[in-house]
Amino acid sequence: MWIDQSRRNFLRTCGHITAAGASGLLPRLSLAAALGGGHPLAPKPSHFPPKAKQLVFIFLTGGFSHIDTFDPKPKLREMHGKPIPAFGLRPDEARPLPLLGSNYEFQPSGQSGLMISDLFPNLRSVADDLCVIRSLHTDIVEHFQGTLAMHTGSATVPLPSIGAWLSYGLGTFNRNLPSYVVLAEHLPYAGAQVWDSHFLPAEHQGVRITPGDKPIADLDPLPRPVTLRQLEEIMLRDVNEAHAAKRASDGALRARINSFDTARGMMREAPEVFDLNPEADRTLDLYGLKRGDNRSFAWQCLVARRMVERGVRVVELIDTGSHDNWDSHGDMETHRPKALRVDRAITALIQDLKARGLLDQTLVAICTEFGRTPWSDGGNGKGRNHYAKAFTCLLTGAGIRGGITYGATDEYGANIIANPCHVHDYHATILHLMGINHERLTYRYGGRDFRLTDVAGNVVKEILS
Repeated sequence: MWIDQSRRNFLRTCGHITAAGASGLLPRLSLAAALGGGHPLAPKPSHFPPKAKQLVFIFLTGGFSHIDTFDPKPKLREMHGKPIPAFGLRPDEARPLPLLGSNYEFQPSGQSGLMISDLFPNLRSVADDLCVIRSLHTDIVEHFQGTLAMHTGSATVPLPSIGAWLSYGLGTFNRNLPSYVVLAEHLPYAGAQVWDSHFLPAEHQGVRITPGDKPIADLDPLPRPVTLRQLEEIMLRDVNEAHAAKRASDGALRARINSFDTARGMMREAPEVFDLNPEADRTLDLYGLKRGDNRSFAWQCLVARRMVERGVRVVELIDTGSHDNWDSHGDMETHRPKALRVDRAITALIQDLKARGLLDQTLVAICTEFGRTPWSDGGNGKGRNHYAKAFTCLLTGAGIRGGITYGATDEYGANIIANPCHVHDYHATILHLMGINHERLTYRYGGRDFRLTDVAGNVVKEILS
């Protein structure tokens, strides 16, 4: 469109631009740049061709024991009860503690011979698809901080979650559903901070789905004629746009308006996602799910697959909350019911994604906040304490070499002796598989450029296919 611009008007406009900081124009320009002239959740190009287009992030709360699950230590059983120099949660707690052998039997699984304990008998059937990283380490050995670190890369200051970063960097495929969904029956350590967008635009915050009869409260649309509802939506959208136009620098307001658009889409699409009636009996049986069950971890896993099918960029599953979890201080036998709850469902999710051709484009991460000590929690106890110096996490799916282990710990599982992998490296590798250079995905806030991996992180190229 041609605009008649006189010399006087041009000079006046230049003067206004010079004073943009004072007049409030600069924040508006910044907002326009951030939005890119389009919807903030619209799909964005990756830095390079991705191996994975979507992420399923499974978080097992409380710190499962690496030496009782995926990192067998026969020497530990042989030396059971022998005191060795050890430590508790703090440096001043250093004292000799007795080694604690594992009660669980390991066996080679799949053609690869991957060693998996009898806590995960079903997962053995997909051993050749799994990459077991035995050399994870993190910085702080408390649940709150460890959970934050695994989600945000920061153990001390809450920062945007990995799901929010991926939403910000890549957008989503389906605007009728959130780009980042979190299936969590109970709040984990650190609460909603683990899926927060923090300083990133609020559209990228995770949306919590609570298993049960109403996974999202007030989701059902009002029973009115479509034509009347459409007229009301148009009127409300116009009012919102007029209100936002007068407050162009308010990113939170724009995010709230966009959330209403997503909510309208969810009213149409989300009920169908949660309705498992169309699923075949053989599919429900694969997950160990009974018809009518809408609370179990199996339900969460099947809903996760349905969300992946419908284009949700990141789906997170949190198995339990900040109590009654994998934190087995008193007795390692308490790992058994926790594993029983998730083993079949996680295995089914991997098998189901693979059968539908979705595992070729979906990365699945199975992780926890830290591991557990090779010695008992105290005296002749049967449990293990927190351990940040070495633990195990898994990856499977798009771009991952299956049937392998990466990294190694010593004969007790106490020290990493080969290929250490910090949480930042784990995150950098996930971003790489999603087509993102972790050093380039940044956001300017408070005078500095922030990123998920802070100023560290290396892609673990040895596990890439």
